[in-house]
Amino acid sequence: MPRTQQDRSNSTRAALMAAARELFAHRGYQDVPADEIVRAAGVTRGALYHHYADKQGLFRAVVEQLEAEITAEVEAGFEDAPDPVSGMGVALGVFLDACLRPEVRQISLTDAPAVLGWSAWRAIEAEHGLGLLVRIIERGIADGLIAPQPVRTLAQLVLSTVTEAARMIAEAPDPAVARAEAEQVLGTWFAALLGNSAA
Repeated sequence: MPRTQQDRSNSTRAALMAAARELFAHRGYQDVPADEIVRAAGVTRGALYHHYADKQGLFRAVVEQLEAEITAEVEAGFEDAPDPVSGMGVALGVFLDACLRPEVRQISLTDAPAVLGWSAWRAIEAEHGLGLLVRIIERGIADGLIAPQPVRTLAQLVLSTVTEAARMIAEAPDPAVARAEAEQVLGTWFAALLGNSAA
């Protein structure tokens, strides 16, 4: 069957996203000109402008793609665990492991705040991570694991904390050490949060 216009558009977007993601991950946003992205994608510069307006628009789409993937991995880790308590620990570990990946460190944690602006970056983080945290906390409260409290406020504070941990990992001279220390501190905090349910 002949390809439809929608098929061609989807293929063009996928090619631009794949090329941009690889180039941004290896060299960073500032060192990747738009012309190089379109050459690597095998499309025209006009296609970039048509689908994403400009290089920054394409970069934002790449960031959102990464955040969606990480959120799905974290949620899967939580859901696959044998119980909610261990699921919270697994979810935290999955997230911190993701922060060690070079593409996540470069694109999501280093370039995104600078290129998109702090507010826009935090909004993307919230769009993908906040809903998951709300669901986890609501389940914890329903199961009697977390003391009843304002769910969205707690979720926002947890998101802010783990986001800061992610930034620390990205900027650390030894990201693996920073990741281990973040897991230790956050694990202690989350354990105390769970312990408060008995109070």
